[in-house]
Amino acid sequence: MSERKRGGPPERLAEMLGQFLRTSGLGDRVKQTEVLTNWDELVGPEIAHVTRPLSVSEDGTLFAVARTHAWMHELTLMEADLLLAINRITAARPIRKIRWSLMR
Repeated sequence: MSERKRGGPPERLAEMLGQFLRTSGLGDRVKQTEVLTNWDELVGPEIAHVTRPLSVSEDGTLFAVARTHAWMHELTLMEADLLLAINRITAARPIRKIRWSLMR
């Protein structure tokens, strides 16, 4: 965070937070997890309807669930295409693999 004198003009919280994320390296990690909130747009409505993203690990593994074993198999075969679509928004920290499990 920037140094400022006491009693100086206040800094905008958004600017301070943005600077902190850039200098700490957390900005790329936050960008990586945007996959979770943008899932429907990234994978399309058909896949979004039968899947749900759960989390993203620091090493770039996306954990997600699928509705059936058949969908898990199909999505595993589609992994390269899914990674291309997902990594449009992840910038410097791409998703490297997807680990599917059965939706409970």
